[in-house]
Amino acid sequence: MPSPQLAVIGGGQLARMMQQAAIGLGIRIRLLAEAPDVSAAQVVPDHVVGDYTDLDTLRAIVADAPVVTFDHEHVPPEHLRALESEGHACRPGPHALLYAQDKADMRRQLSGMGIPAPSWVALPSHGGLEALAEFGFPAVVKTARGGYDGKGVWVVRSTADAEEAFASGRQLLAEELIDFRRELSALVARSPSGEVRAYPVVESRQADGVCAEVIAPAPDLDPALDAEARAMAERIATELDVTGILAVELFETTDGRLLVNELAMRPHNTGHWSIDGAVTSQFENHLRAVLDLPLGATDARAPWSVMVNILGGAVEDLEAQRAVTLAAEPDVKIHLYGKSVKAGRKVGHVTAYGSDLDDVLARARRSAALFTTGVTHD
Repeated sequence: MPSPQLAVIGGGQLARMMQQAAIGLGIRIRLLAEAPDVSAAQVVPDHVVGDYTDLDTLRAIVADAPVVTFDHEHVPPEHLRALESEGHACRPGPHALLYAQDKADMRRQLSGMGIPAPSWVALPSHGGLEALAEFGFPAVVKTARGGYDGKGVWVVRSTADAEEAFASGRQLLAEELIDFRRELSALVARSPSGEVRAYPVVESRQADGVCAEVIAPAPDLDPALDAEARAMAERIATELDVTGILAVELFETTDGRLLVNELAMRPHNTGHWSIDGAVTSQFENHLRAVLDLPLGATDARAPWSVMVNILGGAVEDLEAQRAVTLAAEPDVKIHLYGKSVKAGRKVGHVTAYGSDLDDVLARARRSAALFTTGVTHD
Protein backbone atom coordinates (compact mmCIF):
# COMPACT_ATOMS: atom_id res chain seq x y z
CA MET A 1 0.00 0.00 0.00
CA PRO A 2 1.13 3.64 -0.44
CA SER A 3 2.80 5.23 2.56
CA PRO A 4 0.31 6.62 5.08
CA GLN A 5 0.02 10.30 5.82
CA LEU A 6 -1.05 9.52 9.38
CA ALA A 7 -0.60 6.65 11.82
CA VAL A 8 -3.39 6.09 14.34
CA ILE A 9 -2.66 4.14 17.50
CA GLY A 10 -5.68 2.26 18.85
CA GLY A 11 -8.55 0.58 17.02
CA GLY A 12 -11.69 1.69 18.83
CA GLN A 13 -14.69 3.60 17.56
CA LEU A 14 -12.84 6.93 17.63
CA ALA A 15 -10.33 5.66 15.07
CA ARG A 16 -13.24 4.20 13.08
CA MET A 17 -14.85 7.63 12.87
CA MET A 18 -11.50 9.25 12.02
CA GLN A 19 -11.39 6.98 8.97
CA GLN A 20 -14.87 8.18 7.98
CA ALA A 21 -13.55 11.76 7.95
CA ALA A 22 -10.25 10.75 6.31
CA ILE A 23 -11.96 9.22 3.26
CA GLY A 24 -13.44 12.52 2.16
CA LEU A 25 -10.19 14.40 2.70
CA GLY A 26 -8.14 11.75 0.87
CA ILE A 27 -5.98 11.09 3.94
CA ARG A 28 -4.29 7.68 4.04
CA ILE A 29 -4.31 6.16 7.54
CA ARG A 30 -2.36 3.25 8.93
CA LEU A 31 -3.84 1.75 12.08
CA LEU A 32 -2.34 -0.14 14.99
CA ALA A 33 -5.22 -2.31 16.22
CA GLU A 34 -5.51 -4.39 19.38
CA ALA A 35 -7.18 -7.30 17.55
CA PRO A 36 -8.14 -8.11 13.95
CA ASP A 37 -11.87 -7.51 14.51
CA VAL A 38 -11.86 -4.30 16.58
CA SER A 39 -14.04 -1.42 15.49
CA ALA A 40 -11.56 0.55 13.35
CA ALA A 41 -9.79 -2.49 11.86
CA GLN A 42 -13.08 -3.34 10.11
CA VAL A 43 -12.90 -0.13 8.04
CA VAL A 44 -9.18 0.77 7.77
CA PRO A 45 -7.57 -1.49 5.13
CA ASP A 46 -4.00 -0.61 6.15
CA HIS A 47 -3.98 -1.99 9.68
CA VAL A 48 -1.64 -4.11 11.75
CA VAL A 49 -2.48 -5.97 14.94
CA GLY A 50 -0.04 -5.35 17.75
CA ASP A 51 0.72 -4.11 21.24
CA TYR A 52 0.85 -0.32 21.66
CA THR A 53 3.01 -0.71 24.78
CA ASP A 54 5.80 -2.30 22.71
CA LEU A 55 8.18 0.30 21.26
CA ASP A 56 9.40 -1.89 18.39
CA THR A 57 5.77 -2.46 17.32
CA LEU A 58 5.14 1.29 17.36
CA ARG A 59 8.29 1.91 15.33
CA ALA A 60 7.20 -0.58 12.69
CA ILE A 61 3.74 0.99 12.40
CA VAL A 62 4.93 4.59 12.11
CA ALA A 63 8.09 3.88 10.07
CA ASP A 64 6.93 5.78 6.96
CA ALA A 65 4.25 7.91 8.64
CA PRO A 66 5.28 11.51 9.36
CA VAL A 67 2.50 12.13 11.90
CA VAL A 68 1.09 9.98 14.70
CA THR A 69 -2.19 10.43 16.57
CA PHE A 70 -4.26 8.37 18.97
CA ASP A 71 -7.61 6.68 19.59
CA HIS A 72 -6.77 6.60 23.33
CA GLU A 73 -4.33 8.17 25.79
CA HIS A 74 -2.52 5.09 27.07
CA VAL A 75 0.66 4.88 24.96
CA PRO A 76 3.67 5.10 27.33
CA PRO A 77 5.09 8.64 27.18
CA GLU A 78 8.67 7.38 26.98
CA HIS A 79 7.74 5.55 23.75
CA LEU A 80 6.28 8.75 22.30
CA ARG A 81 9.44 10.67 23.19
CA ALA A 82 11.47 8.00 21.40
CA LEU A 83 9.31 8.31 18.28
CA GLU A 84 9.65 12.09 18.34
CA SER A 85 13.43 11.81 18.62
CA GLU A 86 13.34 9.65 15.49
CA GLY A 87 11.49 12.30 13.48
CA HIS A 88 7.81 11.45 13.91
CA ALA A 89 5.43 14.21 14.97
CA CYS A 90 3.25 12.84 17.80
CA ARG A 91 0.07 14.89 18.07
CA PRO A 92 -0.76 15.51 20.81
CA GLY A 93 2.80 15.22 22.05
CA PRO A 94 3.89 13.42 25.22
CA HIS A 95 4.43 16.75 27.00
CA ALA A 96 0.69 17.48 26.63
CA LEU A 97 -0.72 13.96 26.72
CA LEU A 98 0.70 13.50 30.21
CA TYR A 99 -2.12 15.64 31.60
CA ALA A 100 -4.78 13.41 30.06
CA GLN A 101 -2.98 10.24 31.19
CA ASP A 102 -2.55 11.15 34.85
CA LYS A 103 -5.28 12.95 36.80
CA ALA A 104 -2.91 13.97 39.60
CA ASP A 105 -0.52 15.61 37.13
CA MET A 106 -3.53 17.26 35.47
CA ARG A 107 -4.74 18.66 38.79
CA ARG A 108 -1.27 19.99 39.65
CA GLN A 109 -0.95 21.69 36.26
CA LEU A 110 -4.41 23.25 36.33
CA SER A 111 -3.85 24.45 39.89
CA GLY A 112 -0.64 26.12 38.79
CA MET A 113 -2.51 27.82 35.94
CA GLY A 114 -5.22 29.08 38.27
CA ILE A 115 -7.91 27.10 36.44
CA PRO A 116 -10.94 26.55 38.72
CA ALA A 117 -11.34 22.90 39.73
CA PRO A 118 -12.51 20.84 42.72
CA SER A 119 -10.17 20.81 45.71
CA TRP A 120 -8.09 17.65 45.72
CA VAL A 121 -5.24 15.72 47.33
CA ALA A 122 -3.00 12.89 46.19
CA LEU A 123 -3.39 9.84 48.44
CA PRO A 124 -0.15 8.05 49.35
CA SER A 125 0.06 4.27 49.13
CA HIS A 126 0.97 4.16 52.83
CA GLY A 127 -1.27 6.14 55.14
CA GLY A 128 -3.76 6.84 52.36
CA LEU A 129 -6.84 6.20 54.50
CA GLU A 130 -5.57 8.65 57.12
CA ALA A 131 -4.89 11.24 54.40
CA LEU A 132 -8.39 10.71 53.03
CA ALA A 133 -9.95 11.14 56.47
CA GLU A 134 -7.98 14.35 56.94
CA PHE A 135 -9.18 15.59 53.53
CA GLY A 136 -12.75 15.01 54.65
CA PHE A 137 -16.00 13.35 53.61
CA PRO A 138 -17.91 13.06 51.39
CA ALA A 139 -15.28 12.81 48.67
CA VAL A 140 -14.67 11.28 45.26
CA VAL A 141 -11.74 8.85 45.12
CA LYS A 142 -10.24 8.23 41.68
CA THR A 143 -7.44 6.21 40.19
CA ALA A 144 -4.82 8.62 38.87
CA ARG A 145 -4.47 6.58 35.68
CA GLY A 146 -6.73 4.42 33.58
CA GLY A 147 -10.25 5.13 34.80
CA TYR A 148 -13.06 5.76 32.32
CA ASP A 149 -16.86 5.56 32.08
CA GLY A 150 -17.25 5.48 35.84
CA LYS A 151 -14.59 2.78 36.32
CA GLY A 152 -11.92 3.64 38.87
CA VAL A 153 -14.19 6.19 40.58
CA TRP A 154 -15.74 5.83 44.03
CA VAL A 155 -17.97 8.22 45.97
CA VAL A 156 -16.99 7.70 49.61
CA ARG A 157 -18.58 8.96 52.81
CA SER A 158 -16.34 7.12 55.26
CA THR A 159 -13.03 5.25 55.30
CA ALA A 160 -15.01 1.99 55.08
CA ASP A 161 -16.43 3.12 51.73
CA ALA A 162 -12.87 3.54 50.41
CA GLU A 163 -11.67 -0.01 51.09
CA GLU A 164 -12.43 -1.17 47.53
CA ALA A 165 -10.51 1.76 46.07
CA PHE A 166 -7.42 1.07 48.18
CA ALA A 167 -7.67 -2.66 47.50
CA SER A 168 -7.16 -1.89 43.80
CA GLY A 169 -3.49 -1.19 44.51
CA ARG A 170 -3.61 1.82 42.16
CA GLN A 171 -2.33 5.34 42.74
CA LEU A 172 -5.29 7.33 44.03
CA LEU A 173 -6.41 10.89 44.57
CA ALA A 174 -9.35 12.36 46.43
CA GLU A 175 -11.47 15.21 45.14
CA GLU A 176 -14.17 17.37 46.62
CA LEU A 177 -17.67 16.03 45.96
CA ILE A 178 -19.19 18.88 43.96
CA ASP A 179 -22.79 20.00 44.28
CA PHE A 180 -23.35 20.57 40.58
CA ARG A 181 -26.35 21.52 38.50
CA ARG A 182 -25.17 19.64 35.41
CA GLU A 183 -22.10 18.56 33.44
CA LEU A 184 -20.89 20.53 30.45
CA SER A 185 -18.22 19.91 27.84
CA ALA A 186 -16.18 22.44 25.91
CA LEU A 187 -14.37 21.10 22.82
CA VAL A 188 -11.70 22.91 20.87
CA ALA A 189 -9.51 21.96 17.93
CA ARG A 190 -5.96 23.35 17.81
CA SER A 191 -3.31 23.01 15.12
CA PRO A 192 0.50 23.12 15.56
CA SER A 193 0.53 26.57 13.97
CA GLY A 194 -1.73 27.81 16.78
CA GLU A 195 -5.10 28.07 15.03
CA VAL A 196 -7.92 27.29 17.49
CA ARG A 197 -11.63 26.65 16.83
CA ALA A 198 -14.18 26.16 19.61
CA TYR A 199 -17.37 24.12 19.31
CA PRO A 200 -20.62 25.10 21.03
CA VAL A 201 -20.56 24.21 24.73
CA VAL A 202 -22.77 21.15 25.28
CA GLU A 203 -24.58 19.51 28.17
CA SER A 204 -23.74 15.86 28.86
CA ARG A 205 -26.04 13.65 30.87
CA GLN A 206 -24.71 10.57 32.63
CA ALA A 207 -26.27 7.26 33.64
CA ASP A 208 -24.33 4.91 35.93
CA GLY A 209 -21.12 6.82 35.24
CA VAL A 210 -21.48 6.56 31.45
CA CYS A 211 -22.35 9.40 29.10
CA ALA A 212 -25.95 8.73 28.07
CA GLU A 213 -26.82 11.76 25.95
CA VAL A 214 -25.46 15.11 24.81
CA ILE A 215 -27.44 18.25 23.98
CA ALA A 216 -25.83 20.85 21.71
CA PRO A 217 -25.81 23.64 22.62
CA ALA A 218 -26.30 23.36 26.39
CA PRO A 219 -29.85 24.58 27.07
CA ASP A 220 -30.28 27.82 29.02
CA LEU A 221 -26.55 28.31 29.51
CA ASP A 222 -25.76 31.80 30.77
CA PRO A 223 -23.87 33.62 27.97
CA ALA A 224 -21.14 34.62 30.43
CA LEU A 225 -20.58 30.98 31.43
CA ASP A 226 -20.61 29.93 27.78
CA ALA A 227 -17.87 32.45 27.01
CA GLU A 228 -15.93 31.42 30.11
CA ALA A 229 -16.06 27.73 29.19
CA ARG A 230 -14.83 28.36 25.65
CA ALA A 231 -12.07 30.70 26.84
CA MET A 232 -10.98 28.16 29.45
CA ALA A 233 -10.75 25.36 26.88
CA GLU A 234 -8.83 27.56 24.44
CA ARG A 235 -6.41 28.64 27.17
CA ILE A 236 -5.78 25.07 28.32
CA ALA A 237 -5.21 23.90 24.73
CA THR A 238 -2.79 26.76 24.07
CA GLU A 239 -0.81 26.68 27.31
CA LEU A 240 -0.49 22.88 27.34
CA ASP A 241 0.37 22.91 23.61
CA VAL A 242 -2.37 20.44 22.71
CA THR A 243 -2.61 19.48 19.04
CA GLY A 244 -5.88 18.01 17.81
CA ILE A 245 -9.15 17.90 19.74
CA LEU A 246 -9.21 18.82 23.42
CA ALA A 247 -12.34 18.08 25.45
CA VAL A 248 -12.69 19.90 28.76
CA GLU A 249 -15.37 18.28 30.91
CA LEU A 250 -16.87 20.76 33.35
CA PHE A 251 -19.18 20.98 36.33
CA GLU A 252 -21.67 23.84 36.35
CA THR A 253 -22.16 24.24 40.10
CA THR A 254 -25.44 25.12 41.76
CA ASP A 255 -23.96 28.50 42.70
CA GLY A 256 -23.11 29.36 39.10
CA ARG A 257 -19.40 28.50 38.78
CA LEU A 258 -17.49 26.35 36.29
CA LEU A 259 -15.01 23.74 37.55
CA VAL A 260 -12.85 21.48 35.39
CA ASN A 261 -13.56 17.79 35.97
CA GLU A 262 -11.53 15.95 33.31
CA LEU A 263 -9.43 16.52 30.18
CA ALA A 264 -9.36 14.34 27.04
CA MET A 265 -6.88 14.99 24.22
CA ARG A 266 -8.63 13.19 21.37
CA PRO A 267 -12.09 13.18 19.82
CA HIS A 268 -14.58 12.73 22.63
CA ASN A 269 -18.00 11.19 23.22
CA THR A 270 -19.43 14.64 23.96
CA GLY A 271 -18.43 15.74 20.46
CA HIS A 272 -20.06 12.91 18.49
CA TRP A 273 -23.08 15.13 17.78
CA SER A 274 -20.80 17.19 15.50
CA ILE A 275 -20.64 14.47 12.82
CA ASP A 276 -24.17 15.33 11.75
CA GLY A 277 -24.80 18.54 13.68
CA ALA A 278 -21.80 20.79 12.96
CA VAL A 279 -20.34 22.27 9.79
CA THR A 280 -17.10 20.37 10.47
CA SER A 281 -17.13 17.27 12.67
CA GLN A 282 -14.71 16.89 15.55
CA PHE A 283 -13.12 13.97 13.67
CA GLU A 284 -12.45 15.99 10.55
CA ASN A 285 -11.07 18.88 12.59
CA HIS A 286 -8.89 16.48 14.56
CA LEU A 287 -7.36 15.24 11.30
CA ARG A 288 -7.00 18.76 9.96
CA ALA A 289 -5.35 19.84 13.20
CA VAL A 290 -2.81 17.03 13.53
CA LEU A 291 -1.81 17.44 9.87
CA ASP A 292 -1.64 21.24 10.30
CA LEU A 293 -4.33 21.89 7.70
CA PRO A 294 -6.65 24.91 8.02
CA LEU A 295 -9.41 24.14 10.53
CA GLY A 296 -13.08 24.00 9.58
CA ALA A 297 -16.01 25.96 10.93
CA THR A 298 -17.45 24.59 14.16
CA ASP A 299 -20.89 26.21 13.93
CA ALA A 300 -24.00 24.09 14.52
CA ARG A 301 -26.09 23.26 11.45
CA ALA A 302 -29.39 23.36 13.36
CA PRO A 303 -30.66 25.11 16.50
CA TRP A 304 -30.51 21.80 18.42
CA SER A 305 -28.64 18.52 18.07
CA VAL A 306 -28.98 15.57 20.45
CA MET A 307 -26.67 12.55 20.56
CA VAL A 308 -27.78 9.47 22.50
CA ASN A 309 -25.42 6.56 23.05
CA ILE A 310 -26.57 3.06 22.13
CA LEU A 311 -25.65 0.79 25.03
CA GLY A 312 -25.68 -2.97 24.84
CA GLY A 313 -28.99 -4.40 26.04
CA ALA A 314 -31.70 -6.82 25.01
CA VAL A 315 -31.18 -6.39 21.26
CA GLU A 316 -28.39 -8.71 20.11
CA ASP A 317 -28.60 -8.24 16.32
CA LEU A 318 -28.04 -4.52 15.79
CA GLU A 319 -27.86 -4.88 12.01
CA ALA A 320 -31.32 -6.48 11.88
CA GLN A 321 -32.68 -3.81 14.19
CA ARG A 322 -31.28 -1.08 11.95
CA ALA A 323 -34.18 -1.39 9.48
CA VAL A 324 -36.72 -1.22 12.31
CA THR A 325 -35.16 1.95 13.65
CA LEU A 326 -34.86 3.61 10.25
CA ALA A 327 -38.52 2.88 9.53
CA ALA A 328 -39.57 4.37 12.86
CA GLU A 329 -37.25 7.43 12.72
CA PRO A 330 -36.05 7.95 9.13
CA ASP A 331 -34.50 11.36 9.86
CA VAL A 332 -32.30 10.22 12.75
CA LYS A 333 -28.66 9.44 11.94
CA ILE A 334 -27.34 6.06 13.08
CA HIS A 335 -23.70 5.25 13.83
CA LEU A 336 -22.90 1.62 14.70
CA TYR A 337 -19.39 0.72 15.84
CA GLY A 338 -19.16 -2.90 14.66
CA LYS A 339 -18.94 -4.18 18.22
CA SER A 340 -20.49 -7.26 19.76
CA VAL A 341 -23.28 -6.52 22.21
CA LYS A 342 -22.44 -6.65 25.91
CA ALA A 343 -24.56 -5.20 28.68
CA GLY A 344 -23.80 -1.50 29.12
CA ARG A 345 -21.16 -1.39 26.37
CA LYS A 346 -21.17 1.55 23.94
CA VAL A 347 -22.00 -0.07 20.61
CA GLY A 348 -23.09 3.02 18.68
CA HIS A 349 -24.91 6.31 18.87
CA VAL A 350 -27.76 8.16 17.20
CA THR A 351 -28.09 11.86 16.44
CA ALA A 352 -31.20 13.92 15.80
CA TYR A 353 -31.39 17.63 15.04
CA GLY A 354 -34.00 20.30 14.45
CA SER A 355 -35.57 23.49 15.76
CA ASP A 356 -37.66 22.05 18.63
CA LEU A 357 -35.59 20.61 21.47
CA ASP A 358 -38.37 18.45 22.93
CA ASP A 359 -38.98 16.86 19.53
CA VAL A 360 -35.28 16.33 18.87
CA LEU A 361 -34.78 14.74 22.29
CA ALA A 362 -37.77 12.45 21.80
CA ARG A 363 -36.66 11.24 18.36
CA ALA A 364 -33.10 10.53 19.48
CA ARG A 365 -34.23 8.72 22.62
CA ARG A 366 -36.77 6.60 20.73
CA SER A 367 -34.13 5.57 18.22
CA ALA A 368 -31.57 4.60 20.85
CA ALA A 369 -34.23 2.66 22.78
CA LEU A 370 -35.07 0.61 19.70
CA PHE A 371 -31.43 -0.53 19.56
CA THR A 372 -31.11 -1.11 23.30
CA THR A 373 -34.43 -2.55 24.48
CA GLY A 374 -36.22 -3.16 21.19
CA VAL A 375 -39.12 -0.90 22.19
CA THR A 376 -39.62 2.85 22.54
CA HIS A 377 -40.55 4.59 25.77
CA ASP A 378 -42.58 7.71 25.02
